[in-house]
Amino acid sequence: MLFVIGPPRSGSTLLARMIGAHSLIYGRPEPHLLTPLAHLGYYAKVDKAPYDAVLAAEAQREFVAALPHGEQDYVDACRAYCDILYERMLATQPHKRLFLDKTPAYALVLDFIARIYPRAKYVVLTRHPLAVFSSYAASFFNGDYAAAQAYNPLLDRYVPALATFLRQRPVPIFHVVYEQLVADPERVLGEIFAFIGVPNEPQAVEYGRQEPAARGLGDPIGVKQHSRPTTESVDKWAIEIAASPDRLALCREIVARLDPADLALWGHPADTLWAPLEAAGASGRAPAPRRLDRYRLERLLIVKLRALVQRRPFLRRWLGTVRLGADVLLRE
Repeated sequence: MLFVIGPPRSGSTLLARMIGAHSLIYGRPEPHLLTPLAHLGYYAKVDKAPYDAVLAAEAQREFVAALPHGEQDYVDACRAYCDILYERMLATQPHKRLFLDKTPAYALVLDFIARIYPRAKYVVLTRHPLAVFSSYAASFFNGDYAAAQAYNPLLDRYVPALATFLRQRPVPIFHVVYEQLVADPERVLGEIFAFIGVPNEPQAVEYGRQEPAARGLGDPIGVKQHSRPTTESVDKWAIEIAASPDRLALCREIVARLDPADLALWGHPADTLWAPLEAAGASGRAPAPRRLDRYRLERLLIVKLRALVQRRPFLRRWLGTVRLGADVLLRE
């Protein structure tokens, strides 16, 4: 097993496409096998599950405590579940040897994943935190940074989670900094292949010339615009933030809550964190106009509609009625 771990909008799709272009590695976009498994109740609860999560967790712990090897039996069972699915998917590609799972949400359940797959290889990707946040706001909220932060405080969640993982290193980890990856992709990819234990295949850098990626979740925007890594987006985010006092103020509030030690582990220490924005502000360049393509429009509509439903209880009841009617009509 091979995991690419990184926050949303960090370039993890790009990195996974490059690694997955290796002749011995097979990857599919974001299978999300481990996130729901981590919240079955034994380790973390599901607040809105269709059962009593408190009672389920208590019952599972009593049951697991009575097993011959206790918690280790539970871990083995979780691994067996994933092994069957991963192995049978890998078997569809007989010439491949490693299965690559790139699911950004895994960064928030890393303790669990390290228990299940302690001998897997983990490639951890970090990017300038404000570049991550800017891309998230642009991709899903049409540039509304305040709405993005209110909906999901991305950096507050992912920076400490990944920094803790990098600090403790409970499993084999190779840390990749996005800005270094796109600046020197051949060197970085060669180091990743050496860490994984496969022969170097420099041509994998040209991921766009390899077999088309399997359909699934993941970034369908930037990664399809190029056939290999590019530095085009390294500083673009800084121009967008520096041009807006409101965005800049919000970003300063967010960064002020982050631990400088965590930022240093990400590869972007506090003493140089603001340098790209200072350079962008001094340049006087205006941000490029944002294209609202189908992908961004779909996500923007979903976010806006969910916010509307939360503010209008009658819409929630109406949608519930519509769903019930659809379930009845579609019943087999």
